[in-house]
Amino acid sequence: MNLDKLRNKINAIDAKLVPLLNERARVSSEIGEVKARDKKGIYSPAREKEVLRRIRELNKGPMTNEAFAAIYREIMSSSLALEKISNIAYLGTVGSFTYMAAHQQFGSLVAYVSCSSIAEVFQKVEHGECDYGVVPVENSIEGAVTHTVDLLVDSDLKVCAQRLLKVSHNLLSNVPLKSIKKVYSNPQVFGQCRNWLLQNLHPSRAKEILVASTTEAAQRAVNDKHAAAIASIEAAKIYRLKVLQRNIQDMAHNTTRFLIISTHDVPPTGKDRTSIVFSVKDRVGALHDMLAPFYKNKINLTKIESRPSKKKAWDYYFFVDLEGHRTDKNVKKALDQLEGMCKYLKIVGSYPV
Repeated sequence: MNLDKLRNKINAIDAKLVPLLNERARVSSEIGEVKARDKKGIYSPAREKEVLRRIRELNKGPMTNEAFAAIYREIMSSSLALEKISNIAYLGTVGSFTYMAAHQQFGSLVAYVSCSSIAEVFQKVEHGECDYGVVPVENSIEGAVTHTVDLLVDSDLKVCAQRLLKVSHNLLSNVPLKSIKKVYSNPQVFGQCRNWLLQNLHPSRAKEILVASTTEAAQRAVNDKHAAAIASIEAAKIYRLKVLQRNIQDMAHNTTRFLIISTHDVPPTGKDRTSIVFSVKDRVGALHDMLAPFYKNKINLTKIESRPSKKKAWDYYFFVDLEGHRTDKNVKKALDQLEGMCKYLKIVGSYPV
């Protein structure tokens, strides 16, 4: 078959695809109306997970599952836009790692709102200016992003999804390495690049200056002579900075976990994670006793971390991630037992893994 005939076949397939996609969009709009009537959150990570699972099952090739996931990310993004999702708040500006995580989660067809701090992301969602917020919570090298963890204690917002993003840190500047006297980035990033910085830009020669986000670092470096930023390749393109050195993070496998926060709970999917925070009474063996309900109900804990309560000296909150949804029988039973034992218990959210 010659080229023209093959292209005509493509045209015929497109003639079928476009009406079908528009029909899908019309149904999505109707779903948005039902959600609005029932006062349910527009974005449903559980439903999204189900759609992608079904697409994988339907796929017989030659296209890969990853290709379909990328295509459907944008199809679902257009649906969210049609369902009148308002805005997505995120830390930093376009090109920040949080923006990249948000973009991967929601696609390119919804509106994004830049925030200068993690607290501002929470405030935008709490005040109804944005439907969802995206914040970093943990890095595989540096551990917890404590500001996010602390805000989750007092906020009424819930975690409805998570996104893992492989992170690559790069030294960006428009001056040579030997001329750099200042380096801008956020505290987490400096911690993740500590060895490279000590070997190549010793603090006695280049001062480290803390800023809220990597994109703010890039903005500062553009306008500051003899300065550099540690940020993404995307930030280098946006702010027209040269990439002096790629991948300066200390560990190759550098991944940051982001949380999607909203005012809505999400239903179980069969493969979920629940995040909780609790405080214990000040007595010997208290923490051991608090963990017993999880052991008795055969619940796997994937993370436990302590944070000062900031209300009294040596008083701590404990943040725990566990396998299962808060409505699962064994999880609910364990949490009921825990609530009767501790001073304070809050379910931060249950969400798809």
